[in-house]
Amino acid sequence: MKKAVILVSGGADSITVMALALQMNYEIYAISINYSQRNNIELEKIKESIKTYKVKQHKIINIDLQELGGSALTDNEIKVPKYNSSQDIGDEIPVTYVPARNTIFLSYALGYAEIIGSTDIFIGVHATDYANYPDCRPEYLKAFEKMANLATAIGISSEHSIKIHAPLINMTKGQIIATGLKLGVDYSKTISCYDPEDDLSCGTCHACLVRLKAFEENNSVDPIRYIK
Repeated sequence: MKKAVILVSGGADSITVMALALQMNYEIYAISINYSQRNNIELEKIKESIKTYKVKQHKIINIDLQELGGSALTDNEIKVPKYNSSQDIGDEIPVTYVPARNTIFLSYALGYAEIIGSTDIFIGVHATDYANYPDCRPEYLKAFEKMANLATAIGISSEHSIKIHAPLINMTKGQIIATGLKLGVDYSKTISCYDPEDDLSCGTCHACLVRLKAFEENNSVDPIRYIK
C-alpha cells in the first residue's frame, strides 16, 4: 500500500479527506498540530475521530503560535468575529487567518513524509476557503509542491515526485458534506467552530455558519451541539 501523510484537524474537511484517502487504498499516517489555538477542543475531537479509521500512525505535534499571535485563533485579545450569515465575510482576509499556518503545517507534514518514505501529502483545503485564506489557494499548493521537490532528499532522489493532494479543492462546503455523508463519515465527532465553549460550537462565527449552511444544502441536520 502507498503511504499517505494527512494533515488532520478535528474539523469536517480533514476527516472527509481521510475517508477519501482510505477509499483510494492508502495506508494512513495522520499528523495533527497543536499550535496553542483558541479552539483546542479540536484536538480531543481528532483523537475521537481517528479511532473510527484504520490509521497506521497518528502524531500530534506541539508548537506555540501564541508566541507570534496576529490572529483571533492565537491571540485571546483579538475577538473572533460573529456574523448573521455565511456570506457576510465577503472576500476579505479575516482576523481568523493565522499567518503562514498552512506553510508551517505542510512543512511538518513534509518532514514526516520524508521520514516514513511517503511522497503523498493530503490537506483539506477547499473552494469555500480560498477566497479568504491565501494559503488555501491552488497556486499556493503548486508552489509548495515545487519547493518540496527541490528541498528534500526524497524529492530529488525518488522515482516518484512529492505530491500535495487537495481532493476537496474544487468543492464547496456543501459538496464536501455530501461526499462525506456518502462515505459514511460520522460528523458528530468533529468540530469546526473558531470560538467554542467546551464542546459547544458558537453557531455565529464564519466557520459555524458555513458548516450549518452545508448541512442545510444536503437536507441534513448537523449532529454536533451549538450554543445558539
